[in-house]
Amino acid sequence: MGTAVGGERSVPRYVQIADEIVQQIRAGIIKPGDMVPSEADLVERYGVSGGTIRKAMVEVRASGLVETRHGKGSIVKDRPPVRHRSSDRFRRSHRQGGKAAYLAESAQSGATAKVSVLYIGPMEAPEDAAQRLGVPAGTQVLARRRLYFRNGTPVETATSYLPWDVVKEIPELFAENPGGGGIYARLEDHGHEFAEFVETLQARPASKAEASELALSPGAPVVHLIREARTTEGLVVEVCDTLMAADQFVFEYRIPAAD
Repeated sequence: MGTAVGGERSVPRYVQIADEIVQQIRAGIIKPGDMVPSEADLVERYGVSGGTIRKAMVEVRASGLVETRHGKGSIVKDRPPVRHRSSDRFRRSHRQGGKAAYLAESAQSGATAKVSVLYIGPMEAPEDAAQRLGVPAGTQVLARRRLYFRNGTPVETATSYLPWDVVKEIPELFAENPGGGGIYARLEDHGHEFAEFVETLQARPASKAEASELALSPGAPVVHLIREARTTEGLVVEVCDTLMAADQFVFEYRIPAAD
């Protein structure tokens, strides 16, 4: 690596190229849905080796602005972030207005949302979910697994685990569409009034299977979120295990300063 005047390290050429490509994307010169110029085109444009361009594209992909499609190259993403508001997204008024949390927050961002139900039925509770629900591991629960899309692109998977004793008398929860307001509205219809929702988040790289399901580049960052829905009686009536494409969500939390 070279040294600049005054002993400061010079910026590697591949970093300079990556920064220029990223700035072109952010400025709209390379638009959402456009392919990033090919390696051959970039080699010719910048007068550098293919290895330098490949290093530059690693940096560009790390920005989260592009996704790589096998055999096609890199394309600029067209997925505006959804802003999660912990103080707003689970408001009872949304449910009473017929909107589940994901649909409410997508509408706020101006995006077109779609939910694909992958599985609904009995399942043995995984150890972590069982512990949070207060039942032994392997206890039968109702599982609801969904894949969420925004503007036609998968952005999130979620699996809800609900105690069998709670849901067995609520037939809507076994349906693909539980009705306006989602499963939380149906639970409240049957007397389970919510007191709070507790979320735990962890950022990590996606596994190969997760990246494939969410149409991400291998090793792309994801946010693993686990939510507990707690009632006024202190009962956890749902544990939701969620995986989100990290570049698609902004989390905004309001934290009271008073005791």
